[in-house]
Amino acid sequence: MSDLRTTRSSMTFAAPFRLSAFDAPLPEGTYDIDTEERIIEGNERTVYLRVATLIHVRSAGKAETVTVDPRELEAALASERANAAAWMLR
Repeated sequence: MSDLRTTRSSMTFAAPFRLSAFDAPLPEGTYDIDTEERIIEGNERTVYLRVATLIHVRSAGKAETVTVDPRELEAALASERANAAAWMLR
């Protein structure tokens, strides 16, 4: 049994957003996100410790996978949701 598991999800942004791992804003779109976790098995329970969060960026015919701060990614998504909610209230 491997001591790592990878979970894939996706996040959709309706507007460009920034992450410190990139020099320029990322364009709107749907991005695949991989969360890698180390499995730590104990006597009574199994614990998963996040070791990396990766974003897959595809543009202009090339693909790039970059490690990002999961808190920064969640903040960008929260900002996206807040902007969408504010727009709907207009």
